[in-house]
Amino acid sequence: MVQMGFDDGMRAKTSPLLVAVDEEDPHRDSAAGDMPSFITPVLVLSTFIAGCGSFCYGYAMGYSSPAQSGIMAEMGLSLAQYSIFGSIMTIGGMIGAIFSGKITDMFGRRRAMMLSAVACIPGWLAITFAKDALWLEIGRMLIGFAVGVSSFVVPVYIAEIAPKQIRGRFTSINLLMTNYGFAVAFFMGNIISWRTLSLIAVFPCVVQLVGLFFIPESPRWLAKVGREKEVQGALQRLRGKKDIADIFQEADDIREISEAFQPGKDANPLKLFQKKNAYPMIVVVGLMLLQQLGGISALAFYTSTVFTKAGFSTTIGSTSLSIMQIPVTLIAVLLMDAFGRRTLLMVSSAGACLSLLLVAVSFHLKELQYLDDLTPLLVFLGISGYVAAFGIGMGGIPWVLMSEILPIDVKASGGSIVTLTNWSVSWLITYTFNFALEWNPASTFFFFAAMSLVAVFFTWKLVPETRGRTLEEIQQLCS
Repeated sequence: MVQMGFDDGMRAKTSPLLVAVDEEDPHRDSAAGDMPSFITPVLVLSTFIAGCGSFCYGYAMGYSSPAQSGIMAEMGLSLAQYSIFGSIMTIGGMIGAIFSGKITDMFGRRRAMMLSAVACIPGWLAITFAKDALWLEIGRMLIGFAVGVSSFVVPVYIAEIAPKQIRGRFTSINLLMTNYGFAVAFFMGNIISWRTLSLIAVFPCVVQLVGLFFIPESPRWLAKVGREKEVQGALQRLRGKKDIADIFQEADDIREISEAFQPGKDANPLKLFQKKNAYPMIVVVGLMLLQQLGGISALAFYTSTVFTKAGFSTTIGSTSLSIMQIPVTLIAVLLMDAFGRRTLLMVSSAGACLSLLLVAVSFHLKELQYLDDLTPLLVFLGISGYVAAFGIGMGGIPWVLMSEILPIDVKASGGSIVTLTNWSVSWLITYTFNFALEWNPASTFFFFAAMSLVAVFFTWKLVPETRGRTLEEIQQLCS
């Protein structure tokens, strides 16, 4: 666990973010009745189109588990070969993550999402019409690159276009769409062939690619690259009939902070090691590490394998989990701006820890041949509890915080490192999980539970509360 090593000056600057925003805080919109005035058709459409990239990400994550038996049987793959197919997406994701920040900063948020969609379509088609394992792996790699880019740009774009009063809820739609994609892949995978399942994935990619021509670019990116005349136009489209004076003020605030953080000088990676950037980088990198070390990618890719190992029906288990994820994530979206990031992260991590402990204990009892008949049910309850707990906080909030607290002058290089960290650890976990499960399932889940417990203390000590503040205010407080 990362230890606090900042000086008193750093603590003084960051401490206002380590507490929740109360009802008297002027930064928080307390009038629930005014909430609809911040939501405009263009904002909703823009969020949905961006979210289609997250849907593709979730679909890709959920694809390998229901498709495993069909692909292995038809292609004659061994468990080791299928593990390569399952995990190779994360290698593509790492490549996408490395370039995601530069692509997003150089070409803009919309064009980065276009590139992601363009790469995703041939990836799914390669899997659909694959004749051997090579085409499966090429397709999976392309999909990995695509979602590696989208996993960075989608939350950044949504955070940059949403008003501060509803930014948490709207940025959480990134996770909602990811879980929608995951659930659809899981559910459909139980009733259709793996080839048809991959062909269906082309549709949301096409919807996103077409939709991107009809939504505005991020006003903050426009300000960063000096296209100041377009900033106000983008804001007017996003804010609708809001008072023009408010739009002018928001545009001025965006320009001011962009100038203060010296746009265009993100190329020097050494800036990431400056003291003012150390705090946000440690927070988001730490959360990404703990998110993956908690086992989410392993369970996303190989849920069916876990249920089979426990003696529980894979069809019932996978279908139940896919149905459960939707209401859980909807709850998270509603709670994000009500309870804040820190509270949801700690509750989420604690719930995940307890649920994973139940799974670990269940497998341990099975090894001891004690209460064998209860193992399938206990494992199902534990996995269900983990999915629910993960969905309300640890699933989406690390991405929300990445889009909020990284300063604009290092968002590209810093965001690439953060995203690369997530994908790298995801690859490590997904590649080794099948072997670890065969070796000792109880110890595997005890490890995941321990990492979730670490996440509780990490959040308590380090993670800031950003609810109700503009991105400009957050970056000023963190710098």
